Amino acid sequence: MGRRGRGFGSAARVLAAPPIAGLLAFPGRAALAGLLTLAAAPGAALAFDFFGLFGSEKPLEPTPQSLPYAIDFVVEGDEGVKPSLQDASVAYRLRRDPPSDGAALALRVGADFAPLLDALWAQGYFNAKIFARVGGAEQKLMGAGELTSLARAAEAYRGRALVPVTIVVHTGELFALRRIAVLDGAGAPFPPDVLPDHVTRLKPGDPAKAADIRAANARLVDYFRARSYPLVKAPLPQPVVDHANGTVDVAFTVTPGPQAGFGAVSITGPQGFDPAIVRSFVYLQEGQPYTPRALSETRRSITSIPAVGSVRIREADHLDASGNLPVFIEVGDRANNLVGFTAGYSTVDGPMGNVYYENRNLFGGAESLRLDGAAFYTPRVYGLTTGAGPFGEQNFSEAGLGGRVSASFVKPALWGSRVDFLASGAAELNRAGGGDFGGYAYQLAGGTAALRYRVDESLQLQAGLKFEKGEATDSLGRVDYAFLGVPLSIRYDGTNDLLNPTQGFRLAATVTPYPGVFGSAGFTKASVAGSAYYAIDESADYVLAARAGFGSIFGVDGGLASLPANYRFYEGGLATLRGYRYNSVGPRTWQGYTVGGLSAFNATLEARLKVWGDFGVAPFFDVGGAYCDSIPSGGCGDTRMAAGLGLLYYTPIGPIRVDFARPLNPRDGDYPVAFYVSIGQPF
Repeated sequence: MGRRGRGFGSAARVLAAPPIAGLLAFPGRAALAGLLTLAAAPGAALAFDFFGLFGSEKPLEPTPQSLPYAIDFVVEGDEGVKPSLQDASVAYRLRRDPPSDGAALALRVGADFAPLLDALWAQGYFNAKIFARVGGAEQKLMGAGELTSLARAAEAYRGRALVPVTIVVHTGELFALRRIAVLDGAGAPFPPDVLPDHVTRLKPGDPAKAADIRAANARLVDYFRARSYPLVKAPLPQPVVDHANGTVDVAFTVTPGPQAGFGAVSITGPQGFDPAIVRSFVYLQEGQPYTPRALSETRRSITSIPAVGSVRIREADHLDASGNLPVFIEVGDRANNLVGFTAGYSTVDGPMGNVYYENRNLFGGAESLRLDGAAFYTPRVYGLTTGAGPFGEQNFSEAGLGGRVSASFVKPALWGSRVDFLASGAAELNRAGGGDFGGYAYQLAGGTAALRYRVDESLQLQAGLKFEKGEATDSLGRVDYAFLGVPLSIRYDGTNDLLNPTQGFRLAATVTPYPGVFGSAGFTKASVAGSAYYAIDESADYVLAARAGFGSIFGVDGGLASLPANYRFYEGGLATLRGYRYNSVGPRTWQGYTVGGLSAFNATLEARLKVWGDFGVAPFFDVGGAYCDSIPSGGCGDTRMAAGLGLLYYTPIGPIRVDFARPLNPRDGDYPVAFYVSIGQPF
């Protein structure tokens, strides 16, 4: 029979499977490992090793009180296993903590025999041989056996030099998978319509690596759990190793158990506010088919409450009388008060700073209050029209300090329902710079009150009332206004991740009628934006992403010039059209100063590709424009295109991204290349 592996008790251990007839028998593991010998050359050996990212270790000095040593690994064959050997070696990890005598050093090296062999087996090298050389003696080792000669040899270095320890590994041939089977609890293979062959992602001829087999076992569990089998059992398999032929057979055993839905949901905590508020953010229905994604969405929904600090979701280990799986949610509180600041500098918009304070549980009902104060400086904002053109004759030139103070308040789950109350207010003085393409200045004060209804964790509806009074000035002139609006919006997010989505789509639509009251002209502003994501492969290393947006202002009395500049549509910048200055694309005066439009659109297509470990690239194409009319048309407006490449580093909280974008139809004054730094994807 073939030799069974030792199981997966650690990352370095090899799996084993039920024996398969026809394989040859082999002796014990010591014979497989070969001879472990100890020998040494005279003279001191220096320990030199990179430690983290900050240089090398300082060599230890020989002393009469202890036996410091230098350990080195020499690999003949696949040198890629060296890091795994170092991670598995106790002697290597303790090299900065020298033993007191030779016997202790000998025991330390001898104890490395099993973990080193496990590390090699885990990489698929089942016929590897391991040797160790220490001092002037040579001794066969089967683990921590008789080590007297080794201890004497090590003592010869006391007080005069570091004890040299060299581990020599002959990896031998890399074993390959031969037979791969997935069996149910009765030992029968699954029909293809129940379990497709591609789920394990293993095929004959693949390297017989322990990590790949463990990953395949986890994928089998995930596959059945995603299809409402919450109690699936899949013990780690035990492969059968054929040392003569260099192959491994592995059989996975999976017991799916019964399909089930969600049962009763029990909530423990929080301490600082009513658990009924948390329950309003839980959308699981009793009898709803069980899926891990539903639990993940529930966790994300609950953590959207600012007063929540932690969420732990546990599943029962058995079904209830109705055949459903009970769920237990434990919620922890978050610190109530938060104070912070941010600072930044833009070569276009100048320096900025912001300070803020947030209370996450203002009245003991998970109410959040946030106060913000920001200051910024805009180097240039100007526009000039001196003669004929579609916008008449005006002059405008401003630059200098601007600022904003704002407050926002959210009362979640009114009376335990799915309705939230939102209120906000702000006062602002701003000069929205556009560099060589003009800009505008405005000052305003106003506020909004709204009710938001959460249909479920993905869909939200909102309606409110908005009042704003201000003035805006650009190259078309100055507009004083007082608007009363009724903002209505719908938002859907069916993606799997907030900062790095790889599947699903998002959609947001807003329409705000502004009736003609307080002496201002009436109009309606509407916009819709959506994005979609598609992972080409199962591990989501290759993702196609696309977005599109459209906006229109209609019913305007007096045309474009009668509308405040800060209410018009512009394109340009990271969120709309990369490669062009923020808000610099749109209808322009005859001298080329952007004045915004009554309609706009933008679209993006990009591929997000992991190319090496946690590093990736994202080639993209952007197009967008803004126009004088309520419907985009070429008569009065501007359409621009850009292409570029994003460089990504994926972290546990989301990607860090640097985008380089080049305008494809640049204007005089556009940069040849623009770059942007962000955390998370741009859409």
